[in-house]
Amino acid sequence: MVVLSYLQARQILEARKSGQPVVNVSLDLNLTESEVRLQPECVLLPAGESLDWKSLEEISGNEIACYAVEGNAAQAIKGFSEFSGRVYGLMPTASAPTMLVSGIPMHRIKDTNPHQDTLDKIKALAPIRGDVLDTTTGLGYTAIAAAKTARRVVTIEIDPTAQAIARLNPWSRALFENPKITQLIGDAFNEIEKFEAESFSTIIHDPPMFSLAGDLYSLAFYQQAFRVLKHNGRIFHYIGDPESKTGARVTAGVIRRLQEAGFKRVRRAPRAFGVVAYKE
Repeated sequence: MVVLSYLQARQILEARKSGQPVVNVSLDLNLTESEVRLQPECVLLPAGESLDWKSLEEISGNEIACYAVEGNAAQAIKGFSEFSGRVYGLMPTASAPTMLVSGIPMHRIKDTNPHQDTLDKIKALAPIRGDVLDTTTGLGYTAIAAAKTARRVVTIEIDPTAQAIARLNPWSRALFENPKITQLIGDAFNEIEKFEAESFSTIIHDPPMFSLAGDLYSLAFYQQAFRVLKHNGRIFHYIGDPESKTGARVTAGVIRRLQEAGFKRVRRAPRAFGVVAYKE
């Protein structure tokens, strides 16, 4: 499937303006490049599809949406969740796209990008081996990255609409193709209770902000995380900017509750905007 953003649309339009008959451009949001041919009425895509110039102008003017091209037409990748009452969408960046939930990006995009954001979280836990629990799938970037070295990754997504958005994201392809990744639909707060004790070597916990998912910051959840971790296992907990007033307050509460849950060692991981806790 061809997926475009304003970045690729503007590149194609600029090639047309300069009179080029062909241009190499990414049709999968910066993962690869393909050759497209510029015609008077439209752009011809490699698989035989085409897209008219009016559609490309529309894409060019929208900097917060990605578009899937099917049947010679472009449709913004977005959806309304009956489950949460929120609007989901795919927002482009210069690297991997992020998920917008009611207009809020689900990855750090200031002074970084979603791909680097993911690498920073993984680095905070490295080396990642054995069985991994990823508590909140989103676009699946952490599950995909963890699966490169882990034996198995179990990832939980609460909202089917988010999973549908991920299916249209080229950067999320491995989430559905890698046999080492198992996807579950459900609330991580409830799903974690179903795992046997000491099931995982590592937990990657990247919940929405506290105001949207307070139960995923609760002592009860941390106690379950401690239960399902193996001895000498560890959890990375994304929190947010530790230098902000809100981030500092939430971080202090998270550290206190993790220790109450039984974690003996909790260290800050400021580059990844979180903390790492160990079960000894």
